[in-house]
Amino acid sequence: MQSMEEVYRDHSQTVYRYLLSLTREEQLAEELTQETFYQAVRSIHRYDGSCKMTTWLCSIAKHQLAAYRRKHPAQTEERDWALAGPSAEHTALDKLERVRLLRRLHALPEPGREVAYLRIFGDLSFREIGQVLNKTENWARVTYYRAKERLRKELEADEE
Repeated sequence: MQSMEEVYRDHSQTVYRYLLSLTREEQLAEELTQETFYQAVRSIHRYDGSCKMTTWLCSIAKHQLAAYRRKHPAQTEERDWALAGPSAEHTALDKLERVRLLRRLHALPEPGREVAYLRIFGDLSFREIGQVLNKTENWARVTYYRAKERLRKELEADEE
């Protein structure tokens, strides 16, 4: 088993990027990343190796974000969770197209929206998405496909 220092060094950027993809705020993502690793240290005895360390940490991060949102409902409402920066898949799009796409992505119903965020911005595999959301890999694939198709149809309708 790796030391927590090694775990932090190996996985902190992944956890940070995951949280940044959900919050779109660097400071909040950094704060929640630190809290995630604090909680990981406190509960490392519960990690049984049945999933990747990254998956386990992202699950903790998701719970930390949910706890933050419960504790700060007024701040959560004020934040615009929809404005996500460009991803590698969208760098070719100009700024207006990205904003249009991200608004549509944010308007997707759950769980498609969360799966799309995890896939696109969190750079997680379908297996990891399934583990984070306590679903199967196949469920994550189907949910992502449906969200992507709905998004495609809505963007095509916008162009008409």
